[in-house]
Amino acid sequence: MTATIHVSAPGRVNLIGDHTDYTGGLVMPMTLNAHTTVTGHANTSRVWNLVSHDEAEPISIALPIIDPHLVYPSWGRYVAGVLFEFNKLGCEIPGFTGEIDTTIPIGSGLSSSAALEIAIARIVISITEIAMSETDLALLCQRAEHIASGVPCGIMDQLCIAVGQTNTGTLIDCHTLDVQHIAMPEEIKVVTRFISQRTLAGSEYSDRVIDCHAIEAIIGPLRLATMNDLSNLNDDRLVRRARHVISENQRVRDFAHALTNKDFVEAGRLMTESHASLANDYETSNSTMDHAVKTMMSEPGFLGARMTGGGFGGCIVGTRHRG
Repeated sequence: MTATIHVSAPGRVNLIGDHTDYTGGLVMPMTLNAHTTVTGHANTSRVWNLVSHDEAEPISIALPIIDPHLVYPSWGRYVAGVLFEFNKLGCEIPGFTGEIDTTIPIGSGLSSSAALEIAIARIVISITEIAMSETDLALLCQRAEHIASGVPCGIMDQLCIAVGQTNTGTLIDCHTLDVQHIAMPEEIKVVTRFISQRTLAGSEYSDRVIDCHAIEAIIGPLRLATMNDLSNLNDDRLVRRARHVISENQRVRDFAHALTNKDFVEAGRLMTESHASLANDYETSNSTMDHAVKTMMSEPGFLGARMTGGGFGGCIVGTRHRG
């Protein structure tokens, strides 16, 4: 039997910068102390057999993959999407038998799917010894996510998980893919709370992407737009969507500056303002998430709070003074 391969990939929580990545904007997530692990052995069968501790049914995927959408059960499509993308690169992938475990709450908005994709990709890299940068790995896994879920997500999740560092914010320019690591100050603690189950597949996430495409057809790239450009939009919905993206990009810049200067009150204010923008202009929150943010902010020591991730449920994130 070949040597045991063990790979782990963390989840991520987004501190600020939601629904900006798919327009090449700015985001600032960080990795979590919660991981998806894949353990197993390569073989000559040309079949991937995986069991998950969190899913009732195992998957068996024969290579080469013709159509990842045909894989059942559906959680296997994330695995199949990654293998399919490696196949497109001409990579000869052997068989693999293993098991998957995760401490990332599934459907929480903490990127359990992206963590699985990165872990599977690193298994492939380990057994094929293909050379690939972390950025190219993240882009491959983003394409796999598009295939598996049908959701046109940005690069934030996969790139943060691929390159993120412990207790460090990952400031990403989603146009250039440049990354800046910003250490989280010891004086504050990041708190995440799971509020409600959600899935982006079949949600209004794709509608927001379509809205942004419509906006950019009129005013050009949103990552370069200013508030003055809103006057060129005649549709109220598009005005609100654009206002969120433009203001959110600036909040990411201001948040990074506030953290670096240890202005924790300002950083918290920006988080709470971000939630209001997501709720009112981008309409990706709901009454349950709004109440959870309000409750967190009523507790002693909290400086800011917001929903995190694609929206329509999931988790909230907040910052508070330690102690």
